[in-house]
Amino acid sequence: MLSVLLAGLALSDRALAIVSQDGTGRLPAMGWNSWNEYACDITEEDFVKTGELLISLGLKDVGYEYINIDDCWSDKEKKRDPTTKEIIIDTAKFPNGISHLADTIHGLGLKLGIYSDAGAETCAGYAGSLGYEAIDAATFSKWGIDYLKYDNCAVPEEVKDEYEFIPEELSDNAPPDYDWSTSNTAKRYRAMRDALLKQNRTIQYSLCAWGHAHVEEWGNTTGHSWRMWGDIMPMWAGKEKWSWGLMPIVNQAAFLWNYTDFWGHNDWDMLEVGNGNLTFEESRSHFTLWAALKSPLIIGTKLDTIEKPILDILSNKEIIAFNQDPVYGASARPFKWDGVYDMEHPAAYWVGTSVKGIHLFLLNSHDKAQRMRTRFSEIPALSEKKGDRYLVRDMWAGKDLGVYKGDISVVVATHGTAALRITKLDGSHPNPVQGGIVRCTSVQRQFGMESAKMCHVQFSQK
Repeated sequence: MLSVLLAGLALSDRALAIVSQDGTGRLPAMGWNSWNEYACDITEEDFVKTGELLISLGLKDVGYEYINIDDCWSDKEKKRDPTTKEIIIDTAKFPNGISHLADTIHGLGLKLGIYSDAGAETCAGYAGSLGYEAIDAATFSKWGIDYLKYDNCAVPEEVKDEYEFIPEELSDNAPPDYDWSTSNTAKRYRAMRDALLKQNRTIQYSLCAWGHAHVEEWGNTTGHSWRMWGDIMPMWAGKEKWSWGLMPIVNQAAFLWNYTDFWGHNDWDMLEVGNGNLTFEESRSHFTLWAALKSPLIIGTKLDTIEKPILDILSNKEIIAFNQDPVYGASARPFKWDGVYDMEHPAAYWVGTSVKGIHLFLLNSHDKAQRMRTRFSEIPALSEKKGDRYLVRDMWAGKDLGVYKGDISVVVATHGTAALRITKLDGSHPNPVQGGIVRCTSVQRQFGMESAKMCHVQFSQK
């Protein structure tokens, strides 16, 4: 068994996290998913070609490693083998089988992901894994799968939750003290967790529960990441049917940023960078904010026709480095914010920390350019520091803007997001004892393994 449970207390009172000996899941996953651009129109060739493009476009070099098959990969009519009960592959789409595809992807130095559902069927009506968790986990392991996206459609009435929480509808009818980890949703997702942990292969486990049943409260004990909202769509704001634009998702993130840390991440859904009618600035804001939130960075763009400006967004090493920081696991958090729920104009000022310094992310959700200003004394990680002169770097321009005293003021384009890094004048970290406070809790891994540390960043609340 390669995956184990890590016992220990974090500041958020989450007592357990899924930990693997090879480090899988410690940092947000990076990769590519087929759904946004291909939906059900997929073939084996699409995934091999995409793997080759990740390499030739330089995306593998900056950290993207998963090639993920989404829905529609199995035989929709036959569903399962009558004897083994294994899911039957659609041989028209995958004539050589999933195992052969996994070998090919592994041969490129990449990893292969697959999709299933914690219900009777997937969202597109293919075989789900409810009741077949042990068989499907063993099958995925046998095939060489490295990542599982686990959706939440077609849930039978008998296993639906007693109470309901749907974040987009602000619908929560449970008693105030209800423990959502006892919900049927949590049980359905833990069944697959347990099955995956019994395999002799580490499989990154991505819970696609859409924020239902307050997954943020039990996701850390169940998977490596957990979806926090409905499906994303390539538009700035608003919604269409069950899919949402960027601003409603960022609004939700402002309230729940502190559920992300090493080994467990809020998932704000796949990247729509370069898709639909998103402008260049909107695509750049999208990428900046998802990276700042420490969300998995899963590309949903067709790579064989990608334009260079979009490729440059997805390849920004400084933004990716914040998302993948090896020392600071916490998400950026909002400040200078009144805590108002606003799906069109969410929190605008965000701060985070990395080994490189203190980072500001300034979101302009308005329809015209805005000058955005903050005093250094207003920034939580700097509020208690005596110095008020700092070197500021523009992470998108890749250059220093100069020395600022007392405050920082920049013009942010329509629907743009400035990404700034603050250091001392010599380039050193302005608050190395933690850009806030990093607390590392000594923990003991179960099964007699060695002790380890889990670190969590707590910003001053001033």
